[in-house]
Amino acid sequence: MCPVADGKPPALLVQGLSKTYGDGFTAVAGLDLEIPDGAFFGLLGPNGAGKTTLIGSVCNIVRPTTGTLTVFGHDHRSRAARRLLGLAEQEINVDRFLSIRQILIYHAGYHGIGRKAAVRRADELLEVFRLDGKAAARAYELSGGMQRRLVLARALMHRPRLLILDEPTAGVDVELRSEIWRLVKGLNAAGTTVLLTTHYLEEAETLCDEIALLRAGRIVDRGSAALLRDRYEARDISEVYDRVITGEEVA
Repeated sequence: MCPVADGKPPALLVQGLSKTYGDGFTAVAGLDLEIPDGAFFGLLGPNGAGKTTLIGSVCNIVRPTTGTLTVFGHDHRSRAARRLLGLAEQEINVDRFLSIRQILIYHAGYHGIGRKAAVRRADELLEVFRLDGKAAARAYELSGGMQRRLVLARALMHRPRLLILDEPTAGVDVELRSEIWRLVKGLNAAGTTVLLTTHYLEEAETLCDEIALLRAGRIVDRGSAALLRDRYEARDISEVYDRVITGEEVA
C-alpha cells in the first residue's frame, strides 16, 4: 500500500518510473508523480516527452523498466486498480463490428458488471452523451465528434474513480469541446479524479487545479496555473510552456 495522507491514499502515486525500450530509447527516466484523490491534474509536454509511456504504464499497457505505481493504494497491475481506472484514449479504437450500445455493454463485462446493470448504464450514458439516437449504429458510421463522445462514454461505463483523458478534444469543434469540458468538470465536482493530457494549453489552464510540465521523460515543474504564471512572470500557461519546454528554462 502507498503512503496515506488525511486517511486516504492518493489517486495515483508513481515512484522512480523509468522505461527504456528495446532500441535503447529511454522514454521516461526516474519520474515521480503524486496526484491527490479528487484532483483535476494536467500533464503538458511535447510529443515524445513521455506522456504516452506514463499513461500506458499506469494502465498496465506498457511494462516499466523500473519503478512502482499505485492507484488508490493498489498496485497498478492488480484487478482492483484496473476497476478504479478509466482511460479515454486519443485514438478511436473501438470494434467496427459492434453497435454503439454493444460496445458499451461489452466493455462493462470486462469489469465484471452484470448484463442488466450494464444495459442500464449503457442507456444512461448514451443519453448523457446524446448518442441514444445512434445506439444501433456502428462506430464508423458516426461523425468524428460522436466517436469522441463514444470513447469517453466507454471509459465511464464502470464508474472509475480515476479518469485518464488523453487528448480528449483533439480534432473536435469548439461546441463539442465546450460540451466535453462541462461534462468532465461535472465528473470532477462529483468526486472523480481526472488526469488530462492536452496540447491545448488554454484547456489545461481553464480546467486543471494543478499542472505538471513534462520534458524528455522528466517532470521539470508543477503547480497551479497561477503559481506557474507567477514563477515565470508569464501572462498565461502558453508563455510558461514556451519558456520551460521550448526555451528549456527550469525553475
